[in-house]
Amino acid sequence: MADLKKTKILIIGAGGIGERHLRCFQATGRADVSFCEPNDDRRQMLMKTYGCAGYADLDAAFRLHAYEAAVICTPASTHIPIAHNCAERGLHVLIEKPLSTSLQGAMELHRAFLAAKCIARVAYVYRSILSIQKGRELVTSGLVGPIRHVTVTSGQHFPSFRPDYKEIYYGKRSTGGGAIQDALTHPVHAIEWTIGPISEVACFAGRQVLDGVEVEDTANLICRHVSGSLSSLTINQFQSPNEATITYHGSAGSIRVNVMRQQVGTLMLGESKWEWIEVPQGERDMIFVGQANSFIDATERLPDELCNLEEAIQTLRVNLAALESSDTHKFVLI
Repeated sequence: MADLKKTKILIIGAGGIGERHLRCFQATGRADVSFCEPNDDRRQMLMKTYGCAGYADLDAAFRLHAYEAAVICTPASTHIPIAHNCAERGLHVLIEKPLSTSLQGAMELHRAFLAAKCIARVAYVYRSILSIQKGRELVTSGLVGPIRHVTVTSGQHFPSFRPDYKEIYYGKRSTGGGAIQDALTHPVHAIEWTIGPISEVACFAGRQVLDGVEVEDTANLICRHVSGSLSSLTINQFQSPNEATITYHGSAGSIRVNVMRQQVGTLMLGESKWEWIEVPQGERDMIFVGQANSFIDATERLPDELCNLEEAIQTLRVNLAALESSDTHKFVLI
């Protein structure tokens, strides 16, 4: 292992999610990680904690060190220009979700990475959750027949998980905040990955409880997919239980993914009891370690399970359609 070649990776933005990526890429044993963080106190703390180089700005990082890949963890509105910068330098990138807060420049970015022959992935981390992978495997096997309806229930007490939510990106729609762009986008992408793209959206959303922000903390989303399947997704970010379940319904039965319990259940037509499969993954960091390993695989031109730019652009369209529908009280075609 001591002779194993390590991929030189720059983490751009070392807030909460950036620090998690830093920690989890180090945990793979396959990455030589540096980071870029403008806050002096935080930069010094992270350098001491993780024993790696930290830079105050991107220009300094690129001037003083050579990289093969970057992980972009800045506010969503900055993702596309930073990713363009990386493509021009021939770097592979992993971009935090969502890809952006608008479609402006998204297709140009896709073409830039094709031209540079570099890998670009978007960190929809649900794709690295073993229970979601197992649920998708059962759905695509045809076990319960074609999927005709999907239901998603999710939520958590956001102030407990992110007590600084008023000060970070979450507080503004323009920086990727609110329940839709911040959290609901994960199961939206997961079900698109599993049963195909969404073609039509209706959404009710609003700020029901959380103070200090103007963005929505609650959303109810109804979708039609290209396949003809329907889906309904609900989320709030103030409830007591931390939960995320995805249930796929076919004519022969149902498949349920319970993300927090790390299990997948099946209930076939005519049966009265769920049959559960345990899909243990351990504590939360292990999901991100798996994602980091998949990204390094991708940079080495090995098969990977991560979201590509085309898929991320489709989910971005759904995010924006949900926001538009909530604002206008109309159905929105994608």
